[in-house]
Amino acid sequence: MGLSHFDRDGKAHMVDVSDKPVTARIAVAEGYVKMTPETLAMIEEGRADKGDVLGIARVAGITGAKKTADLIPLCHPLPITKVALDLSPDAALPGIRIQATVKTGGQTGVEMEALTAVSTAALTIYDMVKAVQKDMKIGGIRLTFKDGGKSGRFENP
Repeated sequence: MGLSHFDRDGKAHMVDVSDKPVTARIAVAEGYVKMTPETLAMIEEGRADKGDVLGIARVAGITGAKKTADLIPLCHPLPITKVALDLSPDAALPGIRIQATVKTGGQTGVEMEALTAVSTAALTIYDMVKAVQKDMKIGGIRLTFKDGGKSGRFENP
């Protein structure tokens, strides 16, 4: 299968999706921010100096999904119909697990929007508590599910 973001001459271009049908599309991505138990407790107890870490990270993730086409050069601007973020403290990690679900009715998928939502939420968590822990680890960012469009369903458990 060829890479669709390159033309016949090997030059990068935005894929023409004008002939594709409008279909319901969904993508789910996940990731985490690993930290010390003390930093996790500070977040859970609402003691971070910058405020509600998880609430602000959730809004940042939504904003990230909506701004994906501004950040990733060959992404299409999309009419996003839903962005939901689940930020879950996990003592076993220890840290915050992040899951983003993005939906649209459009001619191309929302995988990049879901991945950008997770990345933006993770970076926001880092930013909000970096004063107390600079060695946090952001990782595990990956697409776990997508459905819709020509390529159909993809699951990555």
